[in-house]
Amino acid sequence: MTALFRLAVTLVLAAVPVLAQTQKAAAVSRVDGHPDLQGIWSNATITPLERTGDKATVSDADARALEKKAAEDLQNTDGASDTPLLRAAGSAGTGGYNILFIDRGSELTRVDGVKRTSLVIDPPDGKVPAMTPAGRARAFSSVAGTLTTFDNVKQRPLSERCLLAFGSSSGPPMLPVLYNNNYQIVQTPDAVMILVEMIHDARIVRLNGQHPSPDVKLWMGDSIGRWDGDTLVVDTTNFRDEVAFRGAGPKFHVVERFRRVDPNTMLYRATMEDPDTWTKPWTIEYSFNAVAGQIYEYACHEGNYAMTDILGGARKMESGPTKK
Repeated sequence: MTALFRLAVTLVLAAVPVLAQTQKAAAVSRVDGHPDLQGIWSNATITPLERTGDKATVSDADARALEKKAAEDLQNTDGASDTPLLRAAGSAGTGGYNILFIDRGSELTRVDGVKRTSLVIDPPDGKVPAMTPAGRARAFSSVAGTLTTFDNVKQRPLSERCLLAFGSSSGPPMLPVLYNNNYQIVQTPDAVMILVEMIHDARIVRLNGQHPSPDVKLWMGDSIGRWDGDTLVVDTTNFRDEVAFRGAGPKFHVVERFRRVDPNTMLYRATMEDPDTWTKPWTIEYSFNAVAGQIYEYACHEGNYAMTDILGGARKMESGPTKK
């Protein structure tokens, strides 16, 4: 009798996780037979793109310590003009943000129940692969142009001109930045629209379509989607040369995967490939979290005198006396 009782208890306990998973999966609504990806999502996280230590994941206790340190660093950034956070964002020395404007999240991303220490999951070391010589030259030329070219508006970076979000926030790949990390997804049988909060970009993913000629170039590339089971797979090519994600060239190719894990979580994975830029493909993966509310317009140039000041300052420097 005791053995039978133990067997019954064991079977019941073994069934609990399966039942929980079934209930969890059933909680995700469906549209036209596919998981419903619609809603407002945030990819804000303090998990860096690349790993700084040797651990791919950390315990919740260690994660809380890292998150506490990040919160303290954020407080020290308030009104400062040079901090590690601003240097990482490329804003050091140009004036400080009040932390009211910074909304980069407060936690490491959680995937499969554990906290991750980098967005990069492949290569296994959590680092972006080495660049090819051509990729390094292209990236150096782009940075040098940004630092030294002030002849006209069209030579300034796309984000300065409010044409495309900085830091690849608009994607692909979609990366978290200092603020405005929200997206709205609208889903139909023929297309999926991703509205990006930053600089209000609207990205259209055409389902089961074909890429146009390579001569057709788009700011966010041409995105073709298909369903692989319950995962939306998005293949993007045909990027404009000006985009040059991390120095990428004309062969830049991104494959993204969107999978709704539960009503409040969507797992996002993206693989970047360009043989003229990196020595091998690389992949990021992290969670998007559902948020309440709605996305408001990001009026990038409303009352914004930055471009006039940038070019006007360059003209002033050119006309002034040269220091010896």
